[in-house]
Amino acid sequence: MTISPPDAAAAPSSPGPGRGTAPRTYEVRTFGCQMNVHDSERLSGSLEAAGYLRAEGAPADIVVINTCAVRENADNKLYGTLGHLAAAKREHEGMQIAVGGCLAQKDKAVILEKAPWVDVVFGTHNMGSLPVLLERARHNGEAQLEILESLEVFPSTLPARRDSTSSGWVSISVGCNNTCTFCIVPSLRGKEKDRRPGDILSEIELLVDDGVIEVTLLGQNVNSYGVEFGDRQAFGKLLRAAGEIDGLERIRFTSPHPAAFTDDVIDAMAETPTVMPQLHMPLQSGSDRILKAMRRSYRSERFLGILERVRERIPHAAISTDIIVGFPGETEEDFQDTLRVVEEARFASAFTFQYSIRPGTPAAEFEDQVPKAVVQERYERLTALQDRISGDENDRLVGRPVEVLVAAGEGRRDAQTDRLSGRAEDNRLVHFDVPAGSEAPRPGDVVSVVVTRATPHYLIAAPAGPVLPVRRTRAGDAWDRAQAESCAVPAHAPASAPGAVSLGLPTIRAGA
Repeated sequence: MTISPPDAAAAPSSPGPGRGTAPRTYEVRTFGCQMNVHDSERLSGSLEAAGYLRAEGAPADIVVINTCAVRENADNKLYGTLGHLAAAKREHEGMQIAVGGCLAQKDKAVILEKAPWVDVVFGTHNMGSLPVLLERARHNGEAQLEILESLEVFPSTLPARRDSTSSGWVSISVGCNNTCTFCIVPSLRGKEKDRRPGDILSEIELLVDDGVIEVTLLGQNVNSYGVEFGDRQAFGKLLRAAGEIDGLERIRFTSPHPAAFTDDVIDAMAETPTVMPQLHMPLQSGSDRILKAMRRSYRSERFLGILERVRERIPHAAISTDIIVGFPGETEEDFQDTLRVVEEARFASAFTFQYSIRPGTPAAEFEDQVPKAVVQERYERLTALQDRISGDENDRLVGRPVEVLVAAGEGRRDAQTDRLSGRAEDNRLVHFDVPAGSEAPRPGDVVSVVVTRATPHYLIAAPAGPVLPVRRTRAGDAWDRAQAESCAVPAHAPASAPGAVSLGLPTIRAGA
């Protein structure tokens, strides 16, 4: 669908790629989950394949916003950002603004009504159309809206510009077949569609050939992978097959669903050395009554049983979770059930959210919405409990050795503290010192350090001896090559170097 909103004709832009002028530059801003981060890599790859260049320093000619629609503040964040960009566009002749992702799929023409200075709106099913839509908007002098109701091209078939030389995202499925009453994702991403195992393994092998040593398998419900082609044990088989790929050192996945999580997956995790001792298992609520209202087809006893079996096979596993506070109808007794389960589960970390109404979901129509003040007070009690548990669990690691995959940009204060950061095998964030005279590790190299101090959200570590043990990896070599090709950042730049992007999980404790 193509529309031109009233009084909103996009001003003709400067000639695009291939017209004998300097290539136009782009910037992609990502709101939301790991799926969105991976989608943004595909958007960047599609733009570069079309001849655009990533903006370095100067304002970009094209700003793409890849949106999330899971919580209410996603709307506020988008329209606030678009308000700031309107002023920038007035000062930057030929600038174009594009909005894609889940919120675009949901709001469609509403975005152009609220922000008529936007040039392109596209959905979750047609990311590969972005370069064509931008050029069409420029050529026709009018905004372009294209929202498909079903997947056009599986995202992993599109070119990608990865933000990490050592780590890569690999989608194994898109969409979701669940009907959780609070979730809008199935209506925006569609029914689950699974990739063939051979295609997934081939993509992983290509990433490894490019220097990647860590992959994260992505899906709205990864452990239901295989439902489309009738193999309920396909995900465990996929983990084992990926573990046989030479050169791949770390395998992660997110996110599973407790209702579909089976013991064959636990066995595959325990018996495949490259599958990391980490599990993200969304709880959402500890109250069986609320879980039923959410249409989460498991109960707290089953959930805790999964954690028990995982820890029997993988004693050192770090388990994280998602929790919603203030779901409609939640009583103090229900909330106490959540606190009880959190205390018993001993999560390494939790992503806690205040419930927000999402139009189009069944829960939005529930009459017994919990007052905001009550939700806030419960949220604060929950986060205080989880901070204490996370601190206690991390304290147990003091004095223990950890292997850290050095990252670019994980530590926000690394420049001030003169340290580097990365992820341990269990995905905990580790900040470490590099003693004078030690070899400086590159992003993608692996260092051996000992935990010296713990906080609820990260670990501090140092080498056991006077020199930092560094294992130079193919990923570090790939970092050097990338820096030599771009000449944008010094080859051994600190983790705070401009342009560095963190590929860790979202910030813990997201509010309403």
